[in-house]
Amino acid sequence: MGQGRHHHRHDHEHGHAHDHGHAHEVAPALPAAFDTSVPDEALTPEQRSRRALLRRAGLLGAGLAAGGVLADATQAAAATAASGGRRPEGFLWLAGDHHIHTRYSSDGKYRVVDQVRQGARHGLDWMVITDHGSTTHAKIGVDKVNPDIREARAAYEDTLVFQGLEWNIPAAEHGTVFVHPGKNEVAVLKQFETDYDGSVRGASDSTPANEALAVAGLNFLAEQVQRRRVKDALMLANHPARRGVDSPHEIRGWRDATGAGRQIAVGFEGAPGHQAAGLPAPLGMARARGIYDNSPSAGSFAGYPLESYRTWGGFDWMTATVGGLWDSLLAEGRPWWITANSDSHQVYGDTAVRGPGGDFNANGRYEDPVYGGKIDITQGDYWPGQYSRTHVGADGFSYAAVMDGIRAGRVWVDHGQLLGGLDARVVGGGRWATLGGALHVKKGTSVTLTVDVTLAGGPNWAGYVPRPARMDVIQGEVTGPVADKDTFTAPTAKVVRSYEVDQSSGVVRLTYQLGRVDRPLYVRLRGSDGNRTAVGAMGAAVDPVGPAIDVVGDADPWLDLWFYSNPIWVLPS
Repeated sequence: MGQGRHHHRHDHEHGHAHDHGHAHEVAPALPAAFDTSVPDEALTPEQRSRRALLRRAGLLGAGLAAGGVLADATQAAAATAASGGRRPEGFLWLAGDHHIHTRYSSDGKYRVVDQVRQGARHGLDWMVITDHGSTTHAKIGVDKVNPDIREARAAYEDTLVFQGLEWNIPAAEHGTVFVHPGKNEVAVLKQFETDYDGSVRGASDSTPANEALAVAGLNFLAEQVQRRRVKDALMLANHPARRGVDSPHEIRGWRDATGAGRQIAVGFEGAPGHQAAGLPAPLGMARARGIYDNSPSAGSFAGYPLESYRTWGGFDWMTATVGGLWDSLLAEGRPWWITANSDSHQVYGDTAVRGPGGDFNANGRYEDPVYGGKIDITQGDYWPGQYSRTHVGADGFSYAAVMDGIRAGRVWVDHGQLLGGLDARVVGGGRWATLGGALHVKKGTSVTLTVDVTLAGGPNWAGYVPRPARMDVIQGEVTGPVADKDTFTAPTAKVVRSYEVDQSSGVVRLTYQLGRVDRPLYVRLRGSDGNRTAVGAMGAAVDPVGPAIDVVGDADPWLDLWFYSNPIWVLPS
């Protein structure tokens, strides 16, 4: 359970178009920080820091059976019984960030190794380098960044570093695209960016032809996997509601693109980066969290309300609205997952500035950063892992395992290290499923949701120990494909149970009885520190105590922390 710890996997296949068809590489040994057989004194400073984070979260003990990386024998026996007697597998919960910029972005500053070092220091196990797609990046940067990424992989062998890019999605916003490392990672990304990037191709306008180009790009990536040029590829849409240009039908089009039989687009950022941008003056830049301070433009989807252009408790409106766009996608019974990332470009409170000289357009990058002589509080970003974390349940410590975990939806996210760990499962008919999975039961089977939350065991970056005050179970019915692809409401989704948390340490167990299930449904989880709440957009009967809209210019992100999980389906037949 939680970051850096196994729990057990359900033994049935998922009830969706999840694809597990490619071969796994042999997973390497556990990182030294996770391996309690390695003594503290044998660790590097970064590994000792990582181990200290795991210990504070209650996820490492004196030995493996004392709350360590692997589940103990009692848990294993219980899980084996729950899964019909078959030997269960385990998951490592690995924290990461799929949206990170470097000096190879025109608005970036840091070296790859700077971002990787900081991410490792802040407890991340995996990162994706995602410099902006552009003509310069396609011609120069995508090649030049690769040796820097390979050097960072060698220097931080306990951290998985993917090469990706931030795709200017034709007719829409940005998205992370990344591939499994290998000899063709540069060639595939370069060809993809050259042929399918909206900026490179002049295909930014919201036209049917440009929308089709975006789907063609996803199908191209699927074909590269089928041809085994790369082992895997994924796309996740970034800051989807920021400018209102990701229409519901476009999101559905990306999700449903399964060229060569493989889904590439699997989700979007439930919460954007740039979270420090909301810090009020004189502490910060006094803009909006996520830099969500936009208004509709000619390319925006006309159906979105004005409040969709703001964050809600730091989360994107598409995710934060119970019964909103995300729920409308889940109600179709198809996978679509959320993440939370830094979008780190220029870090709040840092002292580095771009190095002098150089020519970005000619070199594809800026010079090495140098000391600027002052603390910069005019920036809106945090380091990877400093504030936002995406936790992925992986079969092991490997690139393929992280990508498989993301595609399967074994993901939960939090801000400000609000939780130490999260283990959620639905149980019924002698079987169980966890995040992203589907529990198949006979109609009328009694089903129970059990959630174990490990409370934070130490202070976050802001210097205090965060505590969840309230946790919610959100439930919706699976009503099938929508006739109107621009639907962005789900009338059956609502908060069905809330829990006040008065515990200050250890593990909190929550149980919710779904009753005898006779129709397909899903459940997902949400919780907060309780500092800022409001009645949800769909009314008190749907969401009585949800996130409040963030105030532009006065939104300290450390005073409004939330976590969200991806859904678990229950499918009776």
